[in-house]
Amino acid sequence: MKAGIHPEYHEITIIMTDGTQFVTRSCYGKAGDTLRLDIDPKSHPAWTGVQRIMDTGGQVAKFNKRFAGLGGKR
Repeated sequence: MKAGIHPEYHEITIIMTDGTQFVTRSCYGKAGDTLRLDIDPKSHPAWTGVQRIMDTGGQVAKFNKRFAGLGGKR
């Protein structure tokens, strides 16, 4: 293997959506960095089978506001 071409491999902390955390080794960031997950296997519908709207950054509210006038009025 060539020397000096591989990224640094160090420990980082992963924080899941429910607040649990664990330490793993990765090339992400610098040693000791923290990675917060927005979606993980505990909350993603592909693994849980439960559909849930995750409003990250107000996207659902923005959509509802923009298209509130569409549709039939009753």
